[in-house]
Amino acid sequence: MDALDHADSQAEAEAAAGERRAIVLVGFMGSGKSTTARMLAAELGVESVDSDREIERELGEPIEEFFDREGEAAFRAREEEVVLRLLNAGHDRVVALGGGSLGSDRVRDALRDHLVVHLEVEPEEAWRRASNRARPLARDRVRFDQLHRERAAVYDASAHVTLPSSDRNLPRRALGAVTALRDAPPATRLVWASAASGEYPVFFGRGLAGSGFFYPAEARRFVVTDANVAAHHRMAGETTIQIPAGESEKTLARAEEVLRELARAGATRGDLVVAVGGGVVGDLAGFCAAVYQRGMRHAQVPTTLVAQVDSAFGGKTGVDLPEGKNYVGAYHQPSAVLVDPATLGTLPAEEAAAGYAEVVKTALIAGGRLWAHVRAGGEPDDEAILGCLRTKLRIVSEDERDSGRRQVLNLGHTVGHAIEAATGYRRYRHGEAIGLGLLAALRLSERDTLRAEVADLLAARGLPQRIDGASAEDIVALVQRDKKRVSQRVPFVLVEAPGEVTPGHDVDDEALRAAIEELTA
Repeated sequence: MDALDHADSQAEAEAAAGERRAIVLVGFMGSGKSTTARMLAAELGVESVDSDREIERELGEPIEEFFDREGEAAFRAREEEVVLRLLNAGHDRVVALGGGSLGSDRVRDALRDHLVVHLEVEPEEAWRRASNRARPLARDRVRFDQLHRERAAVYDASAHVTLPSSDRNLPRRALGAVTALRDAPPATRLVWASAASGEYPVFFGRGLAGSGFFYPAEARRFVVTDANVAAHHRMAGETTIQIPAGESEKTLARAEEVLRELARAGATRGDLVVAVGGGVVGDLAGFCAAVYQRGMRHAQVPTTLVAQVDSAFGGKTGVDLPEGKNYVGAYHQPSAVLVDPATLGTLPAEEAAAGYAEVVKTALIAGGRLWAHVRAGGEPDDEAILGCLRTKLRIVSEDERDSGRRQVLNLGHTVGHAIEAATGYRRYRHGEAIGLGLLAALRLSERDTLRAEVADLLAARGLPQRIDGASAEDIVALVQRDKKRVSQRVPFVLVEAPGEVTPGHDVDDEALRAAIEELTA
C-alpha cells in the first residue's frame, strides 16, 4: 500500500469512526438529559437510552433504595459497568448519562469515541428541578452546590458541545450544528451563543480554518478580508473582497466599496458574508451584511486575539467617524463564528500583544478561574481564549443592546476609544489603547494594588504604559463626547475586585483628568 492509499484508508477509517459515534448527554442533576435524549432521538430517528433507567431495570429497584442500602461506592461501581456497556453498544442512539458517571476514569476514556453534549444548568435551577425528586444527592443544599462546582470542570473537559439547559427546545434547534461537528477536525468544540435577536453556534478548534469545514455549509459565501490576512488565510467563496488593513480603513467610504462589490457580484439576502480577519474586518463586514438589502446573513472567522476573545461575538457591527469610534453601526448577530486559535501563529508579535489587553479585561470581568489563569502569566492558550469568549457570550445573552449588564464589557474602553480618536487611529492598535484605558479605569476605581498587577501583566507583553501623541485635554474632551453618554453624563465601568465589575458610575471631572494625566506624564 503506497502513502496515498494509506492516507485514503486512514481517512475512511476516521470517517467511519465518526459515523459510529453516539450522541451522549452529560450534565448535572436537573439539566434535562433524559427529556433531551428522547427529543433528539426522535428527531434523528434513532434509539434513546437513559443510563439511570437501565440501572434501575437491572437492579429491579429504584436507585435511591440501592444507594441508601449499599452506599455510593457500590452504586458507582454498578453505574460504571452499565455506562461502559451502553457506550460500547453502537452509534445509532442518543445516550443520557447520570450526573456522577463521569467520576469514572474509564467512562471518561470511553467518551472520547462519542459526541459529548454538556447541558449546562445553574445551581439554583438544578436544585429547583432535582430537590423534590428521589435523588440521594439532592437532599442537602450545601453539598448539592459543592457537587455542582466540582463536577462542572469534569463535564466541560469531556464535552464537545456546551448548551444551556434553560431552553428545553434549544437542543432541537442546535441539532444541525451538533451533527455538523462530525465533519470538523478532531477536538473541535461547539459553544452556543444566544441573544434576544438571534442565536448561533461558535465552533472552536485548532486547524478549523484550513480544514474545509464551514457552517452553514449550504450558503453561497462572499468573503471580506484584508490584505494582511489574505497573505496567510484563504477561505473559499463565490467572491473575495479585499480591503487595506488597519483601523483607519473602518469607514463609511470603505463600507460603500464593499457594498457595491457585493451588488456587482450578485449577492442576495439568502447568501452569506464571511468576515475573515480581525476586529476591523469583522465590524465592517458585519455592518455591510446588516445593511445590504436591509440585512443578509454573515459569519465571522476571527484571526486575531482581539477578535477571538471579544469582537467577533455579540453582534456589534459598525464603522468609525472622524468624530468618534463606532459612531455608525447596527446590532446584527452572526449566523456562526469559527474560531481557530492556530491562526494566531501568523500574527506579528505586536498584534498578538495588543490582543492580550482584551484577555486581561475579560478575565477581570469574569474573576474566578479565568482571572486566576490569566494572572499567572504565560501566553494566552486555548483555555484562556475559550474562557474569554464564553464570558462574553454569557453577558450578551443577558443583555444584547447595552442596556444593563453588557456595559461591563466597556471596561477600559471609554478612555481607550478616546485615545484612539485623539491619535487619529494610527498611533495605537486597539488593544494597546484599551490597555491604557484599563489602567485609567483601575485608577478611577481606586484599586491601586490591582492596577499595579495589571500594569505588570501588560508591560510583560511590551504594551505601552503611557500615552504619546495626544494631550490629556484632547482625550478628556473626546471622553465627554463618548457615544455611551446619557445627556451630559458619561457612565464609567469600575472595578471593585476581579469578578466584581459594575457599569453606570459617575466620575468626578478632576479624578478623570488626573487618571489621564498620569498616563501622559
